[in-house]
Amino acid sequence: MNRRDFARLALAGLGMPALPLIASETAGYTRANTDWLAKCRYGIGVHWTAKTVPRQGEPLPFQRAVDAFKLKEFVEQVRHAGADYVLFTAAHALQMLPAPHPVIDRLLPGRTCKRDLIGELADALAAHGLPLLVYWNHSCNGQNDPEWRKAVGYDGQDKNVLAGNLIEIVAWMSQRYGEKVKAWWFDSSYSLDPRGPHNSVTTNMTGFQFPWERLTVAAKTGFPGRLVTYNAGVAQTYLYTTHQDYWAGELVNLKAPATSRYLSNGLQWFGWTCLDFRSWVHTKRDTEIPKPLYPDDEVIAFVRACNAHQGPMTFNIGIYQDGTMAPASVEQLRRLGAGLKA
Repeated sequence: MNRRDFARLALAGLGMPALPLIASETAGYTRANTDWLAKCRYGIGVHWTAKTVPRQGEPLPFQRAVDAFKLKEFVEQVRHAGADYVLFTAAHALQMLPAPHPVIDRLLPGRTCKRDLIGELADALAAHGLPLLVYWNHSCNGQNDPEWRKAVGYDGQDKNVLAGNLIEIVAWMSQRYGEKVKAWWFDSSYSLDPRGPHNSVTTNMTGFQFPWERLTVAAKTGFPGRLVTYNAGVAQTYLYTTHQDYWAGELVNLKAPATSRYLSNGLQWFGWTCLDFRSWVHTKRDTEIPKPLYPDDEVIAFVRACNAHQGPMTFNIGIYQDGTMAPASVEQLRRLGAGLKA
């Protein structure tokens, strides 16, 4: 079976056989062009997930929440904040996707939606010249989603099944969205591979080495120029594979701005930290999202330092279930934009 047949089966949702790595997966990797990302000043990241709750009242079931997401208001807030891009979370602790997906439906029905919020968001942002980056988590972390980890094969003996399913999921989305999704931000690498600085693997890997290079190939399906990164943990620069394009850059404070465009491992610098509260997802019912953590001058100084070395900085903003972001955080980013021009 050749690589074209392999991809065709994957995208058709027919399952993927275990194949040896081919030359494009083992040879020297040519990183995608990150010039467009290096020109960005700052962006907005949101963890809008199946666990996100409203400001007040009973949360809607996930599929209804996706239908009710106020896309127009969200994009208006992004523009008001002056952000250069959006990093949107497609799946986090629970494998619940705000879009259709036949592979996920086959593995575990009830985890997808009829509304394609990812595609609609990409189109709405593109109308204003704003790129969409997508965060995705395989959701096999501890017992956050035991039903999913069983369905996807995390607990199975043959880890080729697990890898095949995850690659199939990513390949299908990559083909569907094409150039609409400019980059992938893949999380929880440390739950699939114990080699890095963190080891959160909670299954017997039986000596299996996760095929990161194959996942990168899948992640670039439909758009070879799409950027890929694999998160190794807070402030970690460990590479599970050289086949990625930019640094995940998860940070917990504003203490270490970019000092060059590229890290010593060759990846484009990129940062992402919480602006208003450190738990990433607003899950506490009947509460307001907290005010920003940092004073304006500290945020401005940090981003200015990063931008001086062509390092874009992403701020995770609290978001409610209806799709509206914390107003105080949006306003701080608006002041950030003005401060960078001063």
